[in-house]
Amino acid sequence: MRSEKWVSVLLLLQLCCFSCGTCRKVLAWPMEYSHWLNLKVLLDGLIQRDHEVTVLVPSATVFVDPGNSSLFHVEVFPVMTNSEDLDLLFEKWITFAIYELPKLSAFKYGAALQEMFFTSSRYVKQLCESAVLNKDLMKTLKDARYEVLISDAMLPCGELVAEILGIPFIYSLRFTMGNIIERYCGGLPSPPSYVPLPLTVLTDKMTFMERVKNMLFSIYFDFWFQIFDMKEWNQFYSDVLGRPTTLCETMGKAEMWLIRTYWDFEFPRPYLPNFEFVGGLHCKPAKPLPEEMEKFVQSSGEHGIVVFSLGSMVKNLTEEKSNLIASALAQIPQKVVWRYKGKTPATLGPNTRTYDWIPQNDLLGHPKTKAFITHGGTNGIYEAIYHGVPMIGVPMFADQPDNIAHLKAKGAAVEVNFHDMTTADMLNALKTVINNPSYKENAMRLSRIHHDQPVKPLDRAVFWIEFVMRHKGAKHLRPAAHDLTWYQYHSLDVIGFLLACVTTVVFIVIKSCLFCFRKLGKKGKKQKRA
Repeated sequence: MRSEKWVSVLLLLQLCCFSCGTCRKVLAWPMEYSHWLNLKVLLDGLIQRDHEVTVLVPSATVFVDPGNSSLFHVEVFPVMTNSEDLDLLFEKWITFAIYELPKLSAFKYGAALQEMFFTSSRYVKQLCESAVLNKDLMKTLKDARYEVLISDAMLPCGELVAEILGIPFIYSLRFTMGNIIERYCGGLPSPPSYVPLPLTVLTDKMTFMERVKNMLFSIYFDFWFQIFDMKEWNQFYSDVLGRPTTLCETMGKAEMWLIRTYWDFEFPRPYLPNFEFVGGLHCKPAKPLPEEMEKFVQSSGEHGIVVFSLGSMVKNLTEEKSNLIASALAQIPQKVVWRYKGKTPATLGPNTRTYDWIPQNDLLGHPKTKAFITHGGTNGIYEAIYHGVPMIGVPMFADQPDNIAHLKAKGAAVEVNFHDMTTADMLNALKTVINNPSYKENAMRLSRIHHDQPVKPLDRAVFWIEFVMRHKGAKHLRPAAHDLTWYQYHSLDVIGFLLACVTTVVFIVIKSCLFCFRKLGKKGKKQKRA
């Protein structure tokens, strides 16, 4: 009887392992805010496939809650900073980026942006040192025998942890400054003639002067990448790994780059086989709203509702801005659901309700939703595309202006300048998007493109992670560009050689002709004398 019981247990264990397709162990090095929200969806997808997921986080973290992680394991390592100071630092940067940075001249803007990234880089390096120089932590991770690490290319260190552990790693990202990491370290082709760089707010159809602007930005970011504290990072990586290397060389070993956009939103451009576009992997069908919120939405009648959210990073606005916006919202016939944590605006109309948090995806998927006022974050934009909702973009910083520029070019959004807008500007934008049917039609067109995929974005992302684990990497997808120097990549050595050959041939031909002319000249003179 006891032997039959053990046989049943063994069969059950075999069945569990078989059903999950050999369960594997995944390590994640996350970023904060919307980056974490997006990565968490990907990790949840892996957990649903019965993989074991561990998230490596510092003791100072804003969004990753170690106490609320029943689905995945959290490995915490100690750092000097606490979570409250980190949150205040992020809030300070965001406030500066929104309100102060746009007021600066072009020169001061570049200098301030550079200083922000240098400060961020120094902080990330401190986190990285706390992790990789922690021998007990590294031993624990090695003993766990993870098979892949997932990181974000926006900030370094995840790839260094993967190198120490001797495991392949995968990036999940929207983009880096000027696409420098993707271009330099990933080898992604980015012709400046029709591929607009991030922060240029350009489309793929550029005028001559816009192409000049794009080229200047490309040169600026190339130079910026060289002066970014690369020597310090290169030396750090070399010291930790015990061999000469560079940050870019290490990042270039990424097996896959999961880009958080897709061709419904992205402009057509060249890409590589180890770059996979998985935008909207977090999107899902709408669920029923909370009872109180549903009653408010239904009370809108035939006019419907407007959803308003500035994302996870912007907690509140200045009193002037909030009153300006609230005044515009009060003048439309639609009801408004506004995610807002600040002081209640004095001009808030009876048609508007504010909430500390809203079920954004469920609201955007509600049949009564007519428009979405958004700051232009990628997560919110893709939820709107998924549900076919036209947008009023109020971009503030980072990738937001570029995101709204993409949507404007595709006819699915109207932009309002956050710094110069008036109540009339916001009101006119709302009326345009709600009353002009072309915006809804274009939003629905993008939605149809998004849904018309052979495999869902999340399933595709999970597939490639499992692919890398199954094959211990994906070296066969890695372009040979990684093995070339910058002058070889641009064929400057070949061009120089061909120019030298042409120059040599031309020189020989000219010299030969001159020699022949001299000979003929001398012969002619002799004949005349004779």
